[in-house]
Amino acid sequence: MISQELKEKIINLRKLGKTYTEINGLLNVHIPKSTLSYWCNDLALPLGYGRKVQEYNKYNLIKAREAALISKRIYREDNIKRIVQENSHLAGNLKNKDIAKIVLTVLYMTEGTRNGNGSITFGNSDPSIVGLFLNLLRFCYIIDESKFRCTLQCRADQNIKELESFWSNITGIFPDRFYKARIDPRTINKPTKKKNYKGVCRINYFSAKVYLELVNIAKLICMGR
Repeated sequence: MISQELKEKIINLRKLGKTYTEINGLLNVHIPKSTLSYWCNDLALPLGYGRKVQEYNKYNLIKAREAALISKRIYREDNIKRIVQENSHLAGNLKNKDIAKIVLTVLYMTEGTRNGNGSITFGNSDPSIVGLFLNLLRFCYIIDESKFRCTLQCRADQNIKELESFWSNITGIFPDRFYKARIDPRTINKPTKKKNYKGVCRINYFSAKVYLELVNIAKLICMGR
């Protein structure tokens, strides 16, 4: 049972403009807000109390949003860890040449050009995708490195020599096998906002045999056999 002394302390704190949460904290009690409201309903509150409540609610809202963001980030990180753990074995399947050839074909279906001229053309701005494509191509087929060519598609303010050096390291293709870079005329006098953007690297591999095999494997995949 709540003593009269405690009740008077609550009323006095409320007169000073303390919120019900603050009152519970200051007195180290856990009295329902509905009860506190009933006891203090007729009390005159000090000037500025309304503003205090607004600021207090705003503060709590900010804290709640921060907590929600932290919770969301933790959930996402835990989810990613679970996904990695459950699927970490899949990369090893690429050591199987048949599976590697299927992945290579799907990559070519989505990012390659079927031009019918007996050469493979594959382009992407993501170094990891370009690297994966070339690793699979070299793994699945006996490759003549002299048949590779590269063309960079970049923005007007980018350093072409630096881009060629970057993509040469990614692809393992010597810079002297790079065609003249193509600059997008729409980017003239427009600075590049994405500092990590390295342009698009387009790979050409001149082999009618490999081209025809990938195209026909793609047809088989699409037919489901």
